[in-house]
Amino acid sequence: MNLSQETIQKIDVTVPKYPEKRSAVMMLLHFIQSEQGCISNEAVEWVAERLDLQPINVLEVVTFFPYYRQQKLGKVHVRVCRTLSCALMGAYKLGDELEKVLDCKMGHTKEDGSVTLEYGECLAACGTGPVVLVDEDLYENLSKAGTVEPMVEEIKKRAAVEAPAAE
Repeated sequence: MNLSQETIQKIDVTVPKYPEKRSAVMMLLHFIQSEQGCISNEAVEWVAERLDLQPINVLEVVTFFPYYRQQKLGKVHVRVCRTLSCALMGAYKLGDELEKVLDCKMGHTKEDGSVTLEYGECLAACGTGPVVLVDEDLYENLSKAGTVEPMVEEIKKRAAVEAPAAE
């Protein structure tokens, strides 16, 4: 697996800080995902070897925590909160609407890599639901008329994929 020298140095400094090497698994995964955008099978095997674990022990961590990704995110990451208060305020209806206007199935990334659309758990704005996190920008009160359109326009603007230059 090809990792930058900077990431290798972070790993080499981090692992000895833990009383048991296996305890560093989450930090190593974090470093790798930060650099590569996701955790590949090759990365799972590399981390397992580095920490004297079985690959299944690393994969258990990757698949348990939603922070870790096995596929790269789209250019724009859209998360619709679906916890109770947002669900009661129309989060699922909003999710259906976003699927249509963004032409992206919930839980997937568009084929062109422009948008990843998914439900998320509690985005910590329970009093102003339903809410959507677009990359790191929070959009609130999206059940009110006229609130969704500006957000959708911003998503489309960010997701615009430039056409390849003609040769």
